[in-house]
Amino acid sequence: MVSGIPEKFLKTIKQEATASKAIVVTNNPLASSAGVEVLTRGGNAFDAAVASLFALTVVEPMMVGMFGAGFFVYRDAEKGEVSTLDNYAVAPLNASETMFKPVKSRQPDQYIFETERRRNMVGHLSVATPGALKGWEFMVKQHGRLSLAEVMSPAIRYANEGYHASAYMSYLIGTVQNELALYEDSAKLYLPGGRPVATGKRIVMKDYSETLQAVSERGSDYLYRGELGRRVVDDMEENGGIITMRDLSSYELIERPPVSGTYRGEYEVYSMAPGSSGGTHIIQMLNMLENFDVEALGFASVEYLHLLTEVLKIAFADRQRYMGDPLRVRVPLRGLTSKEYAAERVMEIGGEAKHYIYGEPSTYDSESQNTTHVSVVDSDGNMVAATQTLFSVFGSTVIVPGTGILLNNCMGLFDPRPGRANSVAGGKRMLSSMSPTIVLRRQKPFVCIGTPGGTRIFPAICQALVNIIDFGMTIQQAVEAPRLWTMGIKGSPEGKLSVEPEFGEEVLDGLRNRGHDVLEVPKVAGGMNGILIDGEGILHGGACWRADGSPIGISGGDASPKALFDSYAV
Repeated sequence: MVSGIPEKFLKTIKQEATASKAIVVTNNPLASSAGVEVLTRGGNAFDAAVASLFALTVVEPMMVGMFGAGFFVYRDAEKGEVSTLDNYAVAPLNASETMFKPVKSRQPDQYIFETERRRNMVGHLSVATPGALKGWEFMVKQHGRLSLAEVMSPAIRYANEGYHASAYMSYLIGTVQNELALYEDSAKLYLPGGRPVATGKRIVMKDYSETLQAVSERGSDYLYRGELGRRVVDDMEENGGIITMRDLSSYELIERPPVSGTYRGEYEVYSMAPGSSGGTHIIQMLNMLENFDVEALGFASVEYLHLLTEVLKIAFADRQRYMGDPLRVRVPLRGLTSKEYAAERVMEIGGEAKHYIYGEPSTYDSESQNTTHVSVVDSDGNMVAATQTLFSVFGSTVIVPGTGILLNNCMGLFDPRPGRANSVAGGKRMLSSMSPTIVLRRQKPFVCIGTPGGTRIFPAICQALVNIIDFGMTIQQAVEAPRLWTMGIKGSPEGKLSVEPEFGEEVLDGLRNRGHDVLEVPKVAGGMNGILIDGEGILHGGACWRADGSPIGISGGDASPKALFDSYAV
C-alpha cells in the first residue's frame, strides 16, 4: 500500500509510459504520435504540443478545433519561467446580455445555463469568436523551432488519408446525433447513411485536409483576415449567426502572468489566471487543504472526502460571486489565493455537510465539459500544458460548408441572465474552468497536468495533485483514481455530491450519514493526462481510462562519440 491506501485504488486500467528524453500525452494515440514525430524532426515541446493539437482536430474533432479556444501554461527552460497564453473565445461584438432567454424552470438533467431552444448551445448563434488557431500559430512562431507547415504536416496527412473511429468517438457522435443531423456537412461526415460512424470505420476529411494545407501555407490570417474567414462569415449571415469579419480581425491573444501558490512548503503550483476560474480555485483549495493532515486522514476515507467536498463547496461559492472576464469585472485574485483567506474559510468546516455563501477575499487583497488536454515535456526541460476546447461535444455541431471546419459553441459558457459577473456582453471573454497546470518541486520541473470536464476540471486536477503529493501515487494512479464533485448550490442539481462508484458503498453511506446528498455517476470530469518527473529525471506519462488518452515517450538519443570511429580502420 502507498500511504495506507487500499490496493484496489492503486490498480490502474492503463499503464504509464516512462522515458528519459521526452513524453507527449494526449487523449488520442495518433495525436501523441504527431507530437513525437515533430520532436524527432528537431522540434521542441512547443512544436509538439501544437502538432498534437492540430492532429486532435482531425482524430478527436468532437473536443477541439481551429475555430475553438483554450489556454496554455508553459515553462520555458531557457528562461526558467512559467508563463501563460489566453487564446480563449470572445463574444462577438454584436452580442448582448439579453440575446438568450433562460428557461423558466430548469429540469434536473438540464445544463445550468439552459436557454430556450438551446440557442446558446447549438447552431450559429452559439458560436463565439475563436482564439485557437491564432494561439497555436503564436506558440510555434514565438517558442518553437520548426515552421508552421512542418508542425501541421501530421494532421494534414491524417485528414487526407483517414483514420479509424474509436468506440469512444462513435459513442459521442451518438449523443449529439440529432444536432449533427441539422447541418449537411456535419451529417455527411459523422452520420453516413443517417447513423453514427461505426467503431473501426475509416473517416476521411478531404475538405478539412485542404483547409489545413492552406492554413499551413498562409498562416492564421487566412482565417482572421482572409478567404477562410469570409466563408465562415458568409455562412453566419445565411444562418442567423452574428460573427463578422470585424470580430475575426480584431481578435487579440493575451499573455497573462500565471496564478501561483505553494503547497506543503516545497511545491510551487502554476495555473491559468482569470479569465479561467480554474487555476485560482486550485490554489484556493490547496491552501485550504494545507491546514489539515490529509495523508493521515487517508485516501477514500469518509473524513477526507467530506473535507474535500466542503472545500469544493467553498471554492464554488466564491467562484459564483467573483469570477468573470478580468477586463470587465474586478476579481480579488490575491485574496482568493491567499493562505490567510483559506485559513479563515476552513474555520467554517465542521463534521456535517453545510451550505456556504461567498466570503470576503478582498480583505486579503493587497491590490485594488468537453475539452481536450495535451501535456508535453522535452529533453531541454520545456513544459507545455495546453487545454483547448470547442466547449460541448462537437461544439455548435456546425461544419462550415466545403471547409471541414467545426465551429465552437462557447457562447454557452456565459450566464444567460443579465447583470451577472459572467453575463453576455459584446467583446467579452466568457468564464472558463480550464486549468492546465505545472508544478515545480524546489524550483525543478515536477508535474505537467490537465483534463477536460467543464466545471469539474479544477476539482479533478486538485484531487490528482493531492493524490501525488499527499498520498504518494504515481501519475497513472493519480489520474485514474476515483473522483468526486459538487458545486454546492443549494436546491439545484449541482448541489448533489457526484461520486464515482469505485469508492464503495460503505464510504458513500458514510458521506450520506454526514448529510451529503450523494449521487453515483459513471465518471467525474474527463480524460486527465499528465507527466511526472521523478528525482532521477525520468519522465512518467499517464492518461486515464475516461478517454482514448495515450502517453508516448522518447528514450535513447544520438550515437555516442565512441561510435564515430571506424572500428575496422588500421
